[in-house]
Amino acid sequence: MSSFSLAVRDSSTMLRRNLLHARRYPSLTLNLLLTPIMLLLLFVYIFGDVMSAGIGGGGADRSAYIAYIVPGLLLMTIGSTTIGTAVSVSNDMTEGIIARFRTLAIHRGSVLVGHVIASVLQSIASVVLVGAVAVAIGFRSTDATVLEWLAALGLLVLFATALTWIAVGMGLISPNAEAAGNNAMPMILLPLLSSAFIPIDTMPGWFQPVAEYQPFTPAIETLRGLLLGSEIGNNGWLALAWCLGLTVLGYYWSKAKFNSDPA
Repeated sequence: MSSFSLAVRDSSTMLRRNLLHARRYPSLTLNLLLTPIMLLLLFVYIFGDVMSAGIGGGGADRSAYIAYIVPGLLLMTIGSTTIGTAVSVSNDMTEGIIARFRTLAIHRGSVLVGHVIASVLQSIASVVLVGAVAVAIGFRSTDATVLEWLAALGLLVLFATALTWIAVGMGLISPNAEAAGNNAMPMILLPLLSSAFIPIDTMPGWFQPVAEYQPFTPAIETLRGLLLGSEIGNNGWLALAWCLGLTVLGYYWSKAKFNSDPA
C-alpha cells in the first residue's frame, strides 16, 4: 500500500472514531452549541427592536437586526465547536490512547487529520442548526444567488478548518482537558469583540482597531455581504488570507508539537 493510500485509510478510520465519540458523548458539543443559540435569542428578542432602530436608522423592527447578527453568530458557532476539538485532542494526549496508536502500524498524521475533519463536519452541522433557528425566528436571505450561497459555504468550511487546526494545537499544548477549554476560549471571545453585534464605527475609537484587525471581522463582513448583499470591499481577500494563514500556522504548530511529544 502506498503512503498516500495508507494515510487516507488511517485518516478515515480516525474520522469514524471521532464521529462515534461525538455521537456517544454529545453533551460537550450541545453545551457549546447552546452559546450562539442563546445569544441569538437574547439579542433578537431582548435587544432586537432597539438595535434595529439604531442600525437601520428608522423605526424599531427586529428583522433588520436579525439579518445583521446572524452571519456573526454562524462564525461564532464554528468557534464554539472548535473548543470541543481542543478538549478532545487534550484528552487523547493525556489518557494514553496516543501512545497506543504509536505502537500500531498507522500513518502518524492520521490521528490529527481525523480530529480536524470530524471537527469541520461538526462545525458545519452546528452552523446548519443555528441557521435553522435563525430562519425560524425571521432571518431571510432572498437576494443571494446560488453562487453566493456556495461561496458562503466555502468560506464557512475554510474558516472552520483554520480554527480547528489552531484548536488542535491548543489541545496539544494543554496539560489537561480543563486547560484546553480555557486556552481555546478566544474562539468565543473574539466574535464578541468584532463586528458581529454592532458596526465597528459605533465603537469607541480606541477599541476599533481591536475589532477590525482580527480574523472574525473580515470573515463576518464577507459572509454578510454574500448573504445580504452588503458591501464586501477588501474583506473577502482579508478573510481568505486569515483562513489560509491560520490553517498553515495551526497545521505546522500541531505537527511540530505532536511529533516532538515522546508519549
